[in-house]
Order: sequence, then structure tokens, then C-alpha cells
Amino acid sequence: MEEKKSLKMLLSMYEKYGIFAILILELIIFTIANDKFLTVTNLFLVGRQVSFYGIAAVGMTMVLLVGEIDISGGSILAFSGCLAATFIVRFNLPIWLTFLLTMLISTMFGFASGFLTTKLKIPSLIGTLAMQTIIKGITFLYTNARTISGLSNEYKFLGQGFVFTIIPFPIIVMLIVFIIGFITLNKTYIGRRIYSVGGNKEASRLSGIKTDKTVIGVFVVSAVTASIAGMLMSARLGAGQPAIGSDFAMDVLTATVLGGVTLQGGKGAVLNVLIGSFIIGILSNGLVLCGVLEYLQWIIKGFVFLFAVAISNLDSIMSKN
Repeated sequence: MEEKKSLKMLLSMYEKYGIFAILILELIIFTIANDKFLTVTNLFLVGRQVSFYGIAAVGMTMVLLVGEIDISGGSILAFSGCLAATFIVRFNLPIWLTFLLTMLISTMFGFASGFLTTKLKIPSLIGTLAMQTIIKGITFLYTNARTISGLSNEYKFLGQGFVFTIIPFPIIVMLIVFIIGFITLNKTYIGRRIYSVGGNKEASRLSGIKTDKTVIGVFVVSAVTASIAGMLMSARLGAGQPAIGSDFAMDVLTATVLGGVTLQGGKGAVLNVLIGSFIIGILSNGLVLCGVLEYLQWIIKGFVFLFAVAISNLDSIMSKN
């Protein structure tokens, strides 16, 4: 009995302070390990990296909150970057229309994932795995597996530019997306429905909430946020590249779960996910600076994800007991 109380106390402390402790520990370790880590130039680089994960993590948060999962984000990222590059280079569309059309088209993938989950009763892990492969095939097919280059400087600014000469533009976009996500989840009836469906889907349905529409809606949001990240990524790279995004979904999922969003649904805060995104971004950057082999980086990130899931599952188990 005493052991359970102690474990619950430790879990409670982790929920309140653990993610901040991990972030601070990371900063200390990489600052000591490499003197280039804590430089202005590198911190800007970290900020850009974090922004791509962070934007998509807002959508992933909503999907996990309803008790589902979406691993198609990496393919949507590549598809959106290539599609936007096509609109800019081949059709000379204005940037605002490019963004609008690309996001609208990407919503179809989110709708399809939600439809597979709610109407065909295919588990979201399987459905989004299939969507990931389908979208990847579509991207390589229409680009003929070639990079789409020749983007305008105005478009490149979205991924490479600075606001007030010091703040990378993608960070501004990420903060806006997080603010919208926070307001939606905490200040609107939509957010209350998302938490309710994740907490108990059947009870939510019986209380009059249209659970299927809610689930489809969060998959659409996840697709839109991955699409935004993809367009910013193409602007950062200066081209639409069909081969990018292979590890993107895992990084986004890890950041979200590290932020305290449970895989069981109904629990999590979007602001903590922002910290989780910084943890993943700093980890990736620090490992590269320290010269860690890419294959070893995959192993480390895999263990980080397992740690986050283990803590999440342990918290759920303790809550039931």
C-alpha cells in the first residue's frame, strides 16, 4: 500500500515538473558536451526544427485526446511541400492561395483516415499506416520522384526568414497554432467534446455528442497541421522533396506523449506538448552536434518514446487502482 502511495506521488511530481526537469537536463548535458550548442546561431536552428514538430503536434494532440493515433503525418508533410512547390513554380499562384489550396486538399487525407476509423471500424493505427503508404505513393507518382525546385524568395522566407531580424518565422507560425489549439481545447465546446469522447466514447455518444464527427474532425485538424509543417519545411529547404518525412510522425508522436498526452485518450494539455516538442528538437540537434551516428540516434529516440509511453501507461494503471 505504501509503495502504491509513493509511486502515485512520484507520478504526480513527474506530471507537474518532470517534463521541465528533462528539458533542463538536456540543456545542461549538451551545453557541457559541445560548446557550439548554446550559441545564438544554433538556438535559432533548434527553434526552426522545433517549429515543424510543434505545429504538427497540436493536431496529433487532438487525435490522441480522442483515443486514436495518426502516423500519416510524415507523408502529408512531403505531399504538402511538393504540392505547394508545384503551385508556386508551375502555376505561379500567390502564397496565400497556395497555402489555402494545399491545406484544403490535405483535409481529404484527414477525412479519409477519420472515415476509415469511424465508419469502417478499422483501427486508426492500421488505417493511418495505409494512408501513409497511399499518400507517399501519390507524392512520388505525381512528382516522378523528383525534387521541385525554383521557389520564389518570398516563399522561401516562410521557412528561412526572420521576424524583427531575430525570430525565425516558423516559430511565429508555431506559436499561433499552439494558441489556437489551446483556445480550442480549453475555451470552446469543441474542446470539451474532444476530451469527453476520449474519456468515454460510449457515454459521450449517449449524452448526444456526435462522436464520429468529432473523431473525423480531429483527423482533419491533424492533416492540416502536418500540411502547414510541410509547406514551411519546403520553404526551409528551398524545394519540394518527396523523400522527406520518414521519421517525422515518430518525432511528433514522441513530443506529444512526452508532453503528457496519454495514448488512452481524454488526458493531456497542449501547452505541455510545446515543451515536449522542444525536448525532441533539442535532442535531435544535440546528438548531431555531438557527432552521434544517425543509426544510434534512431535507437536513442526509440528508447525516449518507449519511456514516454511507459510513464503514460503507468499513470493510467495507477489511476484505475
